This record gives sequence, C-alpha cells and structure tokens, in this order.
Amino acid sequence: MGDKAHTHPGAAGRATAADHPASVRNVVLVGHSGSGKTTLVEALALTAGAVNRAGRVEDGGTVSDYDDIEHRQQRSVQLSLVPVEWDGYKINLLDTPGYADFVGELRAGLRAADAALFVVSASDGVDGSTRMVWEECAAVGMPRAIVITHLEAARADFSEMTRVCAEAFGADDPDAVLPLYLPLHGPEGPDGHAPVTGLTGLLSQRLFDYSSGERKESEPGEDQLPGIEEARNRLIEGIISESEDETLMDRYLGGEQVDVKTLIEDLERAVARGAFFPVLAAAPAAEGARQGLGTVELLELITGGFPTPLERDQPLVTTPEGQPRELKPCDPAGPLVAEVVKTSSDPYVGRISLVRVFSGTLRPDETVHVSGHGLADRGHEDHDVDERVGALSTPFGKQQRPVAHAVAGDLACVAKLNRAETGDTLSAKDDPLLMAPWEMPDPLLPLAIQAHSKPDEDKLSQGLSRLVAEDPTMRLEQNQDTHQVVLWCLGEAHADVALERLRSRYGVQVDVVPHKVSLRETFGTRAAGRGRHVKQSGGHGQFAICEIEVEPLPGGSGIEFVDKVVGGAVPRQFIPSVEKGVRAQAAKGVAAGYPLIDVRVTLLDGKAHSVDSSDAAFQTAGALALREAAADARIHLLEPVAEVTVLVGDDYVGPVMSDLSGRRGRVVGTEQVGTGRTLVRAEVPEIEIGRYAVDLRSLSHGTARFSRSYVRHEPMPSQIAERVREEAKDG
Repeated sequence: MGDKAHTHPGAAGRATAADHPASVRNVVLVGHSGSGKTTLVEALALTAGAVNRAGRVEDGGTVSDYDDIEHRQQRSVQLSLVPVEWDGYKINLLDTPGYADFVGELRAGLRAADAALFVVSASDGVDGSTRMVWEECAAVGMPRAIVITHLEAARADFSEMTRVCAEAFGADDPDAVLPLYLPLHGPEGPDGHAPVTGLTGLLSQRLFDYSSGERKESEPGEDQLPGIEEARNRLIEGIISESEDETLMDRYLGGEQVDVKTLIEDLERAVARGAFFPVLAAAPAAEGARQGLGTVELLELITGGFPTPLERDQPLVTTPEGQPRELKPCDPAGPLVAEVVKTSSDPYVGRISLVRVFSGTLRPDETVHVSGHGLADRGHEDHDVDERVGALSTPFGKQQRPVAHAVAGDLACVAKLNRAETGDTLSAKDDPLLMAPWEMPDPLLPLAIQAHSKPDEDKLSQGLSRLVAEDPTMRLEQNQDTHQVVLWCLGEAHADVALERLRSRYGVQVDVVPHKVSLRETFGTRAAGRGRHVKQSGGHGQFAICEIEVEPLPGGSGIEFVDKVVGGAVPRQFIPSVEKGVRAQAAKGVAAGYPLIDVRVTLLDGKAHSVDSSDAAFQTAGALALREAAADARIHLLEPVAEVTVLVGDDYVGPVMSDLSGRRGRVVGTEQVGTGRTLVRAEVPEIEIGRYAVDLRSLSHGTARFSRSYVRHEPMPSQIAERVREEAKDG
C-alpha cells in the first residue's frame, strides 16, 4: 500500500448507493475523547472530494458533529455516519464518541462496521478504556489498524508512540503492530520542533510529500534509505510471519528478495483477517490544502486491506419464535435482514433509523416486518409489527441524500419507521426474522426527575418513550415504591445529554430531584396493639374493636396474618376485614412511611356490635391496632443491599476494596480473571452506591466495570436510620 495507483473521484462527493457488497467498506473510528477522530473523518472526506477545501458540505455545515447538542457540549455524543467514495468503493466512516458515557454509541458503531481504525493522539497516548475496546474487537476477530494523530504537538514522537501502541495492543505478538510509513520532517522552527511534512513508504521505499497541500510522490535520496532499512526489514518479517505461504519465510531468510507486490498482497490478507495491525500517521489539511497528511494512505489501506462485508461472520439469525435460520453471507438476493443500529429524531423529517443491511436488498416504499425482542428490561417492549419503509437516504452533515436502494453490507437511513427502535430487525413481511441483539452496557447511574410544570407533565411520558427508543443504553423506571420516575444513565454526561434532548427536541422541561431507594420497616421486638373504632352520630354508627400481637419474622417472610380468635369475639365475616386493614396500614408504614415487612400479626380478641359493626369499621380498627403496636415497639428501618461485582485491573484492586469498605460494603470474595484483572464481589447498601458509576470511573481511570443486583433488605444503622426519619418528618 503506498505504491498503488488510484483514481481520485474528483468532486463526486455524492454518496450513492453501492451496487454490490464487494464495493463497500464499513469502518468505525475508535479512540478516547479528544484523540482527533472527527477531525480525521473530515480530513478523509476532504481528500475523497466529498467536502470543499474549508471542510464543509454544501449547506455550510461539517460532515460530523453537526448536532446542536454536540456544538454546545464541544464533543461527540452520538454515532455519525460519513459516507465517501474512493477508487470506486463506497466507504462508510462511522465516527463514534470517545467519552465513556456514550459507549452505547460506540457499540452500535462496532456492530455496523467490519473493521476499526483506532485513533491515538501522540500527545495523550493510549488510555485504559481504549485498551478495553481493543480487547473486545480482538475477542470477535475484528480487523484493526492504528492511526497516530496530533504529530504537530510539542514533543510528539511517532517512533515512541508506535512503541507504546505495540506494548498496549500487541501483548500477544508485538511484531503484529508495526508502522507502514515513517514521517518525513521539515526544517526545525524557532521552537526547535520539526513539523511532519510527508511520509516514507517502508514497502515501496517512496516519499510522499504533503507540504504543498497535495500528495506528491518522489524517489528517496541515497542518504535517506539507510534510515528506513531497520524498520523496513522488521515490517517485512512481520508480514511474512503472517503469510499464508509457509515457504515465504524460509525463502526470505535464505536471501531471496520478496516482490513488493507479494508483500502488499500478504499484508492486505493479514489485515483483513485480523492478524496484523498496521500503524499509520495522519493530520488534517492546512487551510486551502486539498489533502491532509496520510489521508491517501489511509484510504488505500481501507479499500485494499480492510475486509468487505462478504468476509464478515453473519450475526445469529432466528425466526421470531427462536428457530435458527441459516443464510448465505451478505447475499443481496437473499432474504431481507437489516438491523436498526441508531434511531434519531429530526424536527422536520421525524424519526430516522440508521440501518445496516446484512442480507437482501432494502428498497424505499416497501412494507417490512419489524421485530424487537430482548430489551424489555430497559423499557423497550417486545413487538412484531409491519411498517412501510419511507425514503432511503445516506446522511451527509445535516443533509439526507436520497438513494435508490441499500444492498447487503451497506448502511442507509430510513425515514418514518415510527415503531422501529434501536436494535430492532427489519425483514420481509412474509418471512419475518430476528437478529440476536448486541451487548449493551448496563446503565447504573440513577437520575430521578419530575415535570417542571403541568404542561411539561402532559408531554413527559411521550418524551421519555422517544428518548429510550433512541438510546437502548438508557433505562426508564417507574418506581412503584418511591413513586419516582428514574432514568438510568451511564454517567453524568449521558444524563446531561438526556435532559437537554428532552428540553430541546421534545419540549419537556424537567427538574432533577434526589433519588430515593426503596426502604422498608419491620418490628424489632414483639408488641401488642388494640384498635378501637367506635363512633355514634345518629343512624347506623361504627363499632369495631380488635386486639393483635405483632412479632418479627426472618427476612423475606413478608406479612403473615394469623387468626386466634375464640368464642366468636370477632365474627367470622369481619376477620378478613381486620386483615385487610392491617395490610393496608403495613403498605403505608408505621414509623417513617415505608412499607412494613417480615412480621406476623396475630388477631387475639375483639368486640363487635350486632348493628354498628361493618367491614369498613373493622378495617379501620385493624389499622389502628397495628399503629398502636408500633408505638410501643422498636421499629427498624430496612435498606436494600446489592451485590456489587467489580472487574478491575490489579493495580486498582486495593483502592476499590478500600472504597467499598468506606461505603459500608462487605467484600465477600475476589478471583483472578485472565491476566492482570480481578473480580471483586461485595455486598453494599444501595443508598451508598447511587453515584458509584461516576466514582468508580474516577477511581480506576475508566478501566473498571461493575454490575449490581438486589440481594435483600437488612436493618439500617441507627444513626443513619434516625437521619432518614428526621428527613421524612421534614418532608
């Protein structure tokens, strides 16, 4: 790659539909926030002729980060598709957010792509979260390449960054992470920094000078070749070691000169099957320039080395009933199977679904079957409905450019799919199919909200349903215990974007309120109570007296009601009324207003009146008796306890365990997971982990993950319980 001829598409920035999967390349850009992914996408679009020299599309906007929220946040918060054409190929560039809160958008990009470009800043290096994504890609065999950006930064060193990348990404085989080009430096400036002005192709041994704003190719001088010899020999050995020709290494070591064309073909095959990971350099074009440094080389790598959709393993496909269905990989003539990888709302067009077609060909105005299964726990109901596809288009900045069809392997936007949500499958109306959903991160940061005003309250439900339809990493909870509406998010930035979308897109203003956990009450001691409800006010009066005894039960017992009345002191027909009153009062609580659980209530005695006793009177007496018993007993407040499982690097195990202990947690076990990671299990009161998603990220520098699940309720420490009771009184 580097001596290949290519045909520049000129001004053909038109993003047309691809005619065959072999002409499509789907590439996701991955990297930490600020690494330069969006800038790189725009540089590639400029080089491919898709934007003008100012890096703008026809309407004056940029091709990526065009959302108003992204402008205000000054970072990417959503997946963006930027299609370009190069050498007769359609390249779908998927720009993902680098911030951890938007990992759901990253996962969607990984699902839609067939290869990944890892963008690494020369000034920041490789962070822990980028390493984790690399491991995820390695687990599924996704082909990858590395692009080093920000070479203009002071003290930026391409050779050092290549070494860092080999150490971070090449743990199994450092010789599989090697540069294809070395930077050419111009004269030193006043600050002693020599800018990168071009590249030297290690295989082709050609110079590519970008200093004029366009790529110019030339022969290196005799004095320049020795400087690349060591890197070139190492690259050749790395390529040959991954060659499918097992005799090539012996021939090379025997002194045979391997043809450059053979090396490039072997390199492309090794990259396509995820066995070799080339390192390249890139920089945006200077003002007025037509090409950014390294962009041609990157486009050549994408079209020549990255796999076609035909080479990707097909995700599992079943019928809606769960029967496996074998399909020919990426067949444009096969049964339609497409997946909604992103859902967004446009104020003028309505709902727009970004779709990856895995089989068949999607066309406008046809009726498709929409299947959505497996996300019920996040507020997404299972559904099987037929919908008519609207116009097909491909996005370019804020524009939507119409296309005639989308073949297997391609990506397109579909308008007016009102029922389809992110993760849903589109298939033929008469042959419904379902794709297994991709793994979604669990939202673990609760955001309790309430409508700001009555008009907002009327719009809140619809706004929230649209919000979670767009973002399956968000979970909507209507908590029946605390009567709160809770949005579960991935982090603070995720929550901020959710609130802004509610306000700006759906016109709903909400207030954030303190999140409550589901507390309970129970009796700490045995107690007796007498409920007397006697009233006479003309006509039929009210008469009911009952005597009860309450005793605590083991956790998980609920409320047990026992009848020990003798001699008909309480008539048979009114005993269920007493129980009903007791249970109603228990649901309201007896001390701080939280439901009462884990007690046995025994009805011992009572009195009735032949005329004035009634069902309602004995319900009231039962409730009064329980309240009187509570007044004479020690009432415990019970708090929910969660099992927290933290997967963390060995370097952070100590701080994580110490932090959990500070949250009143009990570590119940640890175990080694793979190399350099530990799984820590602890039981922690839920009231202590409301912000754990944020705090753990800070504590572990973004490298730890955790899950939580409810275990039981247990007594809250007295000093904390007293504070909760006081807050309940004030409320």
